[in-house]
Amino acid sequence: MKQYVNDRPYAASSFLSVAISRVFGTAMRGRSKERLGLAQTPLPLSARISVLPCREGETFLRRLFEPLGYSVRTERHPLDEEFPEWGESRYFTVDLMGEVRLQDLLSHLYVLVPVLDDDKHYWVGDDEVEKLLRRGGEWLAGHREREVIAGRYLKHQRRLSDEALSRLIEEKPEVEDAETLDREEEAVEVAITLGEQRLGAVVSVLKDSGARRVRDLGCGEGRLLRALLQERDFAEIVGMDVSVRALKRACERLRIDRLPPMQQSRLRLFQGSLIYRDGRLAGYDAAAVVEVVEHFDPPRLTAFERVLFGFARPGTVVLTTPNAEYNANFETLPAGEFRHGDHRFEWNKDEFRAWSNGVAERFGYRVRHLPVGREDEAVGPPTQMAVFEREPSQEQREEYP
Repeated sequence: MKQYVNDRPYAASSFLSVAISRVFGTAMRGRSKERLGLAQTPLPLSARISVLPCREGETFLRRLFEPLGYSVRTERHPLDEEFPEWGESRYFTVDLMGEVRLQDLLSHLYVLVPVLDDDKHYWVGDDEVEKLLRRGGEWLAGHREREVIAGRYLKHQRRLSDEALSRLIEEKPEVEDAETLDREEEAVEVAITLGEQRLGAVVSVLKDSGARRVRDLGCGEGRLLRALLQERDFAEIVGMDVSVRALKRACERLRIDRLPPMQQSRLRLFQGSLIYRDGRLAGYDAAAVVEVVEHFDPPRLTAFERVLFGFARPGTVVLTTPNAEYNANFETLPAGEFRHGDHRFEWNKDEFRAWSNGVAERFGYRVRHLPVGREDEAVGPPTQMAVFEREPSQEQREEYP
């Protein structure tokens, strides 16, 4: 049985950057009510990052930090201390030492940690260009690796990195309203944390499945589609939704008409329903059904099961739905209310397991259950996920015993 394991709780990543901005927001802006002069004074500072991902190795680490005036000390971790023959991992303990302003140290970490990780846990769009200019504008323009930094910070979206680089050279970023922008940034990141964790978990499972042709069923306005497009593992990505309006909005948000030809060729959208057999649903490696089933009237679940698991039969199905028991933790949600006005039901943990186990048994799948989001000791995670993997047919069992 496969296990869903990743390094996000243990390694330095964009989660660390968000934490820095929330905890040290005033320091990042270089402000101090009592000691303004001290805030603007270079100090002998050091920082230790215990588990910093960097697949490219120590040389790349030094190319990023040493031009900023730091002395860099690194220790690379082995894959497994008990099996040294397995070689080294991509994780380092890194010590940075330099005489810099605290504002600069925090800004360097805020930008460069996700660059070294080469990933982010939230959407990267036009607002990320503004964030990069605000956090890196004073030092990034003169950095010899600015193209690499901008490209990786913006998740290799060429349009965004080109815009950021051109603005770095042509103009000085506006900073007068930085405090307001920081508050807006924090509000956005707080609001999207669970959604981003959910989509990140779905993408991770789909990548681990080895799928090349993927469908997002109930794609809505295209948030998962955007994340899938950023992953080169997926050669063909299809989004389906019953709402024509949602599909139109997805086209606008994804800017399909502006995508490079290669990206356009990977993506297709169509209107359809998950409770009717449709030949366009068949023949794909994997399907994602993210926060969809709770919008069905319960009597229609049987039709949904037959269409997806009986007719389309993808090799892997990743399905998420709210955990009703967690709703008590949302202070603004009245007792007994659903999270969304269009939800027809919301399952607790036992109900979801019973339903998914029954589906797996009836249609020849095995299923594993994964938590998404920060778990509450009493009620579990806010989102619950089931990963269905199709059992091999009898012919396949005989050929590959």
